Amino acid sequence: MQLTAKLVQVLPLQTGQGKNGEWRKQDIILETDGQYPRKMCIAIWGDRINNDQLVVGNNLTIDFDIESREFNGRWYTDVKAWRVEVAGAMQTGATQAGAPNLPMDTPPVPGPAAMPPLPENKTDDLPF
Repeated sequence: MQLTAKLVQVLPLQTGQGKNGEWRKQDIILETDGQYPRKMCIAIWGDRINNDQLVVGNNLTIDFDIESREFNGRWYTDVKAWRVEVAGAMQTGATQAGAPNLPMDTPPVPGPAAMPPLPENKTDDLPF
């Protein structure tokens, strides 16, 4: 899943020692745009933590997974980021200039300005 939202809070970094070595976890709070803004807490683990991107006020595009697990009859849900980028950072120059972001194999569709004008009062010689 993917979400683009504004970073409103960076919670304290959590660290610990596990059976596989040291771990780091950074929780962040994002707020969506719209008529009814929503806040969401997302966890970033290990090497994916980039403090240069985690500046309050930045618009971030986050790819994440939602995972639930059961423990002692109760369910717990985590939202874990696997990619964090500042919104608009990966756009090309053409996309930033306002060109549509089309897949590479999609040919452009000519607009009305690119179509040649139709001749006036010419009979159609199509057989149907």
